[in-house]
Formats: sequence, structure tokens, C-alpha cells
Amino acid sequence: MMLMIKATRDAILRPLQMVAGIVERRHTLPILANVLIRKQGDQVSFLATDIEIQIQTSAAIGAGPEDVAITVNTRKLIDILRSLPESEISISVASRKLTIAAGKSRFSLQTLGPEEFPTVAANDSPVASLSLPQKQLRHLFALVHFAMAQQDIRYYLNGLLFVADGSQVKVVATDGHRLAYSALDTAPIAGSRQEVIIPRKTITELQRLLADSDEPIGIDIAGNQIRFRFGEVELLSKLVEGKFPDYQRVIPTGYTKAIMLSRDAWASSLTRASILTSEKFKGVRFSLNPGSLKIQTSNSEQEEATEELDIEYTGEPLEVGFNVTYLLDALSNLKVETVRAEFGDANSSALISIPGEDSFKYVVMPMRI
Repeated sequence: MMLMIKATRDAILRPLQMVAGIVERRHTLPILANVLIRKQGDQVSFLATDIEIQIQTSAAIGAGPEDVAITVNTRKLIDILRSLPESEISISVASRKLTIAAGKSRFSLQTLGPEEFPTVAANDSPVASLSLPQKQLRHLFALVHFAMAQQDIRYYLNGLLFVADGSQVKVVATDGHRLAYSALDTAPIAGSRQEVIIPRKTITELQRLLADSDEPIGIDIAGNQIRFRFGEVELLSKLVEGKFPDYQRVIPTGYTKAIMLSRDAWASSLTRASILTSEKFKGVRFSLNPGSLKIQTSNSEQEEATEELDIEYTGEPLEVGFNVTYLLDALSNLKVETVRAEFGDANSSALISIPGEDSFKYVVMPMRI
């Protein structure tokens, strides 16, 4: 029996969990439920893929003199490791079986050969490369991710537009009913201006994996791929093909009805008012008048809620309706005290932004109430 790994449970579990997020429970190819484990010297790498995305990480937990590679069911291996107490664990391979041993516990799992595993080759000729702190990219995604579509027939909306241009990164997401835009100044970006669409699943994984730290993340765009490298992790993703909507045309300009609101107070009022919206119909009605913003909701059972916020406003009155969930999505992800809300007429979108900043814009289409 060939000894592959000898380490504490968490030393094995941690890198395994980093790659396991993309492993689907149901697959047309059974091997995609597996993780590829390779031991070279004292380095052990863990690699998972769903064909569209590939994540690899490594750790210095090797044991035994021989180099070896094997694939084994990801979920079973994780569940076994989680169930064991925090102790030293050894993993060995013999006759296409992987054995996990800890104390008096023994588990034997079937394996598939590494030669059958469909790894994705990285394109090493990037057309654009950049680096920024992990926490900045994480924050950028947090400001827009909620506006991505889910399983829309317009597949290019099921992702996030990533623009690398000069010394700025812009990200945009829309589901056709609302649009979120955020921008960040960076060190000069090597290569040409790029506009690419990153799949929803890739963004979700990056949000899970990125740390709230100043440690750098390197980003390379090449062909139909984007690669993210941070710490010991390399995430390789295919890009979504298609033409993303012209976000600059969607963001309104020249609105005259503008108010400043406490983010917490507005979010609290909307949350209370939303209790009496119907499950399908999440509409809230705004009545904007000099000195006040009234928020009203009702449902099919003829129940009603009214909230009123004191504001500094001297303009024309306005009655307009919006989906309360769309508003709360933005407010819950903004970490600021004050937000700016601008309105056109009863048929125009609302524009939410941060006072004095051009780095964030959120557009919500109106709804008839």
C-alpha cells in the first residue's frame, strides 16, 4: 500500500473544501464528482472541475517517497474527514482503492484513474493582466452580485460584466429589472481594454474563497478564459459569450428629484413595510412630497402598512412603485451611512448612489401598483 498523505484532519480538509464548492452532485460524467489528488514530493495538490470552472490548490502535507495521483469522490471524502475527530490521519492508495485511517477507524473508497480526469488547460498568453488586494475585489463583487440574473434564457445576463480599462476595473450586473454598477481604481492594467462576462457560478465561488485581506489576487484574461490566482489557489473559468447590454445607456442622468436618506432608516422602513406585501407581488408605493417620503404596501387580504421618513425635499410631488426586494438587496450590501435616491416620473427608474462618489450606481425599474 502506497502512503500518500499523513497530516492532521484539518490540514487535509481545508484545501479539499476550497476546491469542492464547484463539484455538482449530479453529473453526466461520473468522474466530475471526484477530486484529483496529486502528490509530488511533499506537496499535495487538490483539483476539481465542472468543465466550465476549475479550482486547484496545494498544501505541504505529502508523505511517503513515491509520487502518486488518484481521483476519488469529493463529497464522500469530505464527509468522512468531517466525521473524524481532530487527529492525525493517513491516506494511502492500493489496487485502485483509497484508504483513510485515523485511530481505529478505517474507510475504503473506490477511485478512478487520473488519466480519465478532464482538466482544463490554462491559456498562458493573456491579453490583460492585473493585481489588486483580495478585499477590494470581494467588496466590488458584493456591490453588484445580487443583480445577476438566475437561469435567464438570455444567458449573458447570468453573469457579471468585468471591464479592465487603463487603471480602472468596472463590474456590472443586471437581470433586466435592475442594474448594479461599481468601479475601482487600480494600478495600471497590463494589456488592452477588455470587456468580458464572468459566469455567475465563478463569482459565487470567488465570494466564498476571497479573504477580507490585503493579500493580492492576480487576474489574467486570455481568449475565452479568465484566471484568478491568490494564495495557493488557482481558479480558471470559461467566459460567457454574448453581448452585454449597454449599461451606460441604462443609468439615468439629469434627474431633478433627489433625496438623501439614512441607509439604516430606509432599509428598516422597507423591511417593515415588506411584511404586508404578497409573496408574488413585492410592490411598495412611494409618495414623495416636500419634507416627507411615504412608503405604503398592501396585499390581497386588504392589509396595509405605512411608513414615513422625514427628508429634505422641496421639489414636485411624485407617486411611483418599486419591487421592495430589489431595493433591500442594494441597501443590505452598501456599507455606508447615507445614500442618495433620485427619481424621474412615475414611469422612470430610480437611481441609488453614494453621495459624492461615482463608484456605485444602482438602477431599479418602476412597477405599476
